[in-house]
Amino acid sequence: MFNKQTYIQRRKVLAEKTGSGLILLLGNDESPMNYADNGYHFRQDSTFLYYFGIDFPGLAALINVESGQEIIFGNDYTIDDIVWMGPQPTIADRAAQCGVEKVLPLSELYKVVQAAGLRSMEIHFLPPYRAEHKLQLQALPGLQPQQFAAKSSVKLIRAVVSQREIKTAEEIVEIERAVDLSVDMHVAAMQMARPGLTEAQIAARVYEKAHAANCEISFPIIATINGQTLHNHYHGNVLKSGDLFLLDAGAEIESHYAGDLSSTFPVDASFTAQQKLIYEMSLEAHSAAINALALNSPFRNAHLAACRSITENMKSLGLLKGNTDDIISNGVHALFLPCGTGHMMGLDVHDMENLGEVWVGYDGEPKSTQFGLKSLRFAKPLKAGHVFTIEPGIYFIPELMDKWQAEGHFNDFVNWNEVQKLRNFGGIRNEEDYMMTESGAQRLGTKLKPKTVEEVEAIRRAAL
Repeated sequence: MFNKQTYIQRRKVLAEKTGSGLILLLGNDESPMNYADNGYHFRQDSTFLYYFGIDFPGLAALINVESGQEIIFGNDYTIDDIVWMGPQPTIADRAAQCGVEKVLPLSELYKVVQAAGLRSMEIHFLPPYRAEHKLQLQALPGLQPQQFAAKSSVKLIRAVVSQREIKTAEEIVEIERAVDLSVDMHVAAMQMARPGLTEAQIAARVYEKAHAANCEISFPIIATINGQTLHNHYHGNVLKSGDLFLLDAGAEIESHYAGDLSSTFPVDASFTAQQKLIYEMSLEAHSAAINALALNSPFRNAHLAACRSITENMKSLGLLKGNTDDIISNGVHALFLPCGTGHMMGLDVHDMENLGEVWVGYDGEPKSTQFGLKSLRFAKPLKAGHVFTIEPGIYFIPELMDKWQAEGHFNDFVNWNEVQKLRNFGGIRNEEDYMMTESGAQRLGTKLKPKTVEEVEAIRRAAL
């Protein structure tokens, strides 16, 4: 936890931005995996963490905007719990650490909410994403499951986004710790990979680096020889000579701030000539996106800069033809980049994604429906304090190639015979984490992730 004054001030600002009514923030609960006492790893709700800092299950909180009263609801452990789990701080002890004086049993939550409803106070809550949240909200007077989306408070969503999206100096310290540990995870994979090992063995080594630091991973590890599958969590393949290996992994440190990096490297000691060529093209797109970052400039511009770089390089290979602007405006480049160039990052690896991309990444402006561009999670103007990833890639997806070719899509722009020659190439992605400052974009972390051909091959030669 940060100093309690941090949480007191955050809640004060939240109340001011929300303006009136009652703010209801739900913490997460334990989630059984296959029976009650065998649960999944507990992870507190990030918004609850942001405003209260209490990393403990089964809590909820109310902020009365008008009176200023704050209450945390939760149940203390009984002696039966303590026998199994050891002594634990009381809810009151935990609440005091974040500057909340009043605590009540969880059973009192609905009595307080109902009393507020009788006084015609507006109840502000965020969109639920877990089953227990939906059940808790369903217990509120007159609220049915089909109404959750419509009755979630846009005012509260926008208030939370406006605070959480701007990272403070103390948050940046934590994020950089997570990024540095993430670099260690990637270097460990580069040092270990060799023909005959499985993807699962590499993924296990990556997780070991996080766990040995008493930390977790910020999302399920992507460790694959099939880099053309954007979120490939299957780890059953055996590495072989000639393969490219794509790793997308990040650490979540004890404070729950996240890192998120991607690397692509050869299973052999060096890239083949073709692999090197396309790898360096992906780095050009990466640099183009970084060079397009500017204060108050939309992040969409960085994405489009990467798209332009990839388009020009695919034209140089004879895969695309025609005017570059026409190719991009029609979304033809999405054959090779069917996703966005980055997303915000913080307490969530995809920061605040549960609040809705239209609010988090677009400030309420409508998203594109075009294939590829619709997957850009972050597009709005960059402010000082924004933290985000830069991760364009080049992907050769056989199923997408075959579909578009069979349907006659973009025949005026695509040389299908040349594209099909690369159907088994796979995919390449490099990812780094950045923040925007008043003086421009700054890469996060004190450690450099190996990225250039020379840096990657030096590690691979030493490993083999």
